[in-house]
Amino acid sequence: MGGESYSALADGLQSALALAGGSPVEHRTDSLSAAFNNHAEEQKLTKAYEALCAHYNLRGTRNNPGVSHENGAIECAHGSFKRRLDQALKLRGSCDFITIKDYQAFLNTVTERLNKRCQSRFNDEQCALQALPGERFMDYSELSLKVTRSSTLEIKRVLYSVPSRMIGETVRVHVYHDRLAFFIGQTLTATLLRIYPKPGQERARCIDYRHIIHSLSAKPQAFRFLQFRDELLPTDIYRQLWQHCDQQFQSRDACKWIVGVLRIAMDHDCEERLGNELLTSVDNNQPLPTLKALQVRYLGKQPVPIIPARQQDLASYDHLLQGNWHLTEAVDHA
Repeated sequence: MGGESYSALADGLQSALALAGGSPVEHRTDSLSAAFNNHAEEQKLTKAYEALCAHYNLRGTRNNPGVSHENGAIECAHGSFKRRLDQALKLRGSCDFITIKDYQAFLNTVTERLNKRCQSRFNDEQCALQALPGERFMDYSELSLKVTRSSTLEIKRVLYSVPSRMIGETVRVHVYHDRLAFFIGQTLTATLLRIYPKPGQERARCIDYRHIIHSLSAKPQAFRFLQFRDELLPTDIYRQLWQHCDQQFQSRDACKWIVGVLRIAMDHDCEERLGNELLTSVDNNQPLPTLKALQVRYLGKQPVPIIPARQQDLASYDHLLQGNWHLTEAVDHA
């Protein structure tokens, strides 16, 4: 998922060492030429990798670029794992997983089954492993960025939205291979899944309407000209609703309608249900309900609770000013 980056390498290596219960004397990698785009990135990765190896008392070595057979034993094991994984997916009948966590659990099952073949040999070698340090080493890179007025910031060619409370703040971003952690000072304020541009694309966007909708509600006309308008709409259902409301209502009313619907979907946690109901009415050749009708339905006036109030006896203030205030009087007038 993270490719050949330092964060992916550091996370994978440290997780493997934790499972092994110790660290070897030498760690062997390929040339890592895919992990950097220029000489500066190569130097940065090299320094971080050297620090990681020093933390675990490892001697880091690489094979020579273009000489893949130097890691033939490892590549052979990788090929065996890939074939077994392919067979397991075929037996499963689908390559689709609901979450990354589910996919990782599936990979662990295949790996454990494969490792049983060499478990006895590994137990013998495990005795020669070095003890692990008390803490993991840093497995992220750090950036310092300022959140724009549109509640977005760009990280590694990907535009992310963040909660609107962070607008104007300078945040420290811990960039892991699979997630982003945002800090203001020493306080963790948000965590987002990291997104990568698709093959053939140089840039990507990760926009969550929940981050922006409150501030956008103050200026709904800005919705029409947002550069990330399509990404702001959470599903295809809401993209269809935008097309229908833009045809049914006036231009200004259409923007207010879709922004109002998104606000209701967030505030009442009914995104899927609301979208399906509105699209069903369109499919039944019925006009979309007005925003006012939706607001009456979801934001109807709640009954105001009646709070009984007791009027304080003004004579008690005279006793207070005269210094004749007693505890018994205070209890009586409470």
